[in-house]
Amino acid sequence: MTVSEPRRDRRSTGGRPRVVVLGTGGTIASSADSATQLHDYRVTAGVEDMFTAIPELHALADLRAVNLLQLDSHAIDSAALLTIARRVAKELADPEVDGLIVTHGTDTLEETAYFLNLVLKSTKPVVVVGAMRPASALSADGPLNLYNAVRVALAPAAHGKGVLVVMNDRLFAARDVAKAHTTAVEAFEAAEEGCLGRIACGGIHLFHAPLRLHTAATSFSLDRLAELPMADIIFDHQGAGIHHYHAAIDAGARGIVLAATGNGSLSPSARLGAELAARAGVAFVRSSRVGRGIVTPSFDDETLGMVAAGSLNPQKARILLMLALTQSHELHHLRSCFERY
Repeated sequence: MTVSEPRRDRRSTGGRPRVVVLGTGGTIASSADSATQLHDYRVTAGVEDMFTAIPELHALADLRAVNLLQLDSHAIDSAALLTIARRVAKELADPEVDGLIVTHGTDTLEETAYFLNLVLKSTKPVVVVGAMRPASALSADGPLNLYNAVRVALAPAAHGKGVLVVMNDRLFAARDVAKAHTTAVEAFEAAEEGCLGRIACGGIHLFHAPLRLHTAATSFSLDRLAELPMADIIFDHQGAGIHHYHAAIDAGARGIVLAATGNGSLSPSARLGAELAARAGVAFVRSSRVGRGIVTPSFDDETLGMVAAGSLNPQKARILLMLALTQSHELHHLRSCFERY
């Protein structure tokens, strides 16, 4: 079921829009022992603490804090993904809610954003935001990122664009964005597709819109989705061994994503691994470790029953593969999902 557009009758709140800010932890909610310490920090703050630190937020909207998780994002697993998605869907179903922000650690932010982009059934703005520097740091970027995220969630142009990511004055589509630097505040980019827009001088400037199916237009649903199937990522390289494939299959993986070289090329061991996966009934997706470009279909895909990941990096290909496998293991279905989403 698609969540309808928000109600415009705000008489009970003086006509002000309502935005939910859902906290999951991460650097944006962290602090360190000194203002110059930019690593080895701890998650210490709840959403209410962020509100206190950024009083300007209250001039934008009526805000409601939801402290859902207190995790570094590298600790988020499939169960946590489902917890986040179900709570976001619940909040969006409230007709009084106009938009929603998810604060999140940056290490796996792109994966959570893409998962939400595939399973949420709402046209309301959902913005995922994080920070590269803890709240205690000199020139902390979290406060302005969060302020901008709320502004984007209130922008009429943000409706129906799928899940968005706001970082460093730029606005990205969840499918396109990736973390591309370990520590810089400009760590997030969409190298091939580009950002959807920019935030400058008090304005939200959108230039593009996502074309791949998302949110209300996908076939995925959180209904009756108790868990996600296991899928592993294997990194290919010179002299790679076959043991990783045996381990994944023996551990019960239903899908394998290969972070392959170049245009999804397979080393001799990766080819043997694909053959092992095919015999075991394990789905096999070719992505690339390169970081940009499109993995195109290959003659080997037919021979070995593989799926080309297109422009999805390995970590996002895994997200889509897990969801696709909840519907069917058939090769034509998996390929269709990677072509549409």
